[in-house]
Amino acid sequence: MRAARLMSDERTPQENDVTGATVWLTGLPSAGKTTIAHELAALLRAEGRQVELLDGDEIREFLSAGLGFGREDRHTNVQRIGFVAELLASNGVLVLVPVIAPYADSRDAVRKRHQQEGTAYVEVHVATPVEVCSVRDVKGLYAKQAAGEISGLTGVDDPYEEPESPDLRIAAQDCSAARAADSVLALLTERGLL
Repeated sequence: MRAARLMSDERTPQENDVTGATVWLTGLPSAGKTTIAHELAALLRAEGRQVELLDGDEIREFLSAGLGFGREDRHTNVQRIGFVAELLASNGVLVLVPVIAPYADSRDAVRKRHQQEGTAYVEVHVATPVEVCSVRDVKGLYAKQAAGEISGLTGVDDPYEEPESPDLRIAAQDCSAARAADSVLALLTERGLL
């Protein structure tokens, strides 16, 4: 049975025609996921689409506070985000999820939930090499790991299982965030989600 929905059943035909979808951007820390998601959100909003961006750091603070970074807690975090994303997407929202989600089985579980509910799901692998990510080091995580201040950094001393068959793979080190966002937009258009 489908979870309770956010919108009432008294929608106009035009509202019922709006297709929602979850666009999950996975990749290493500092790969460019969030930057691309913000660029994409701006493009979609310019087209009049309702967009929500579920930022991993904000989810950790407000929805998954208290969870650690071990495999089980990371899986729980990804499932919580996936649940919220599917709920929003099933109500016509385009949901952008720039979250590492390092384990294939966690991402597969989110995809399966979307499939079971009949909600569109697109997986984008922001495939920036760890060498480039460590130079970008947006949050200083790579420097902290190298200094021994933290451990369990995804892609360095904790695993990152790259998607084998993502819907789109972006070599973000070779293109601008705007160009990457355009490629996601093109895929959504091609799939009839816009």
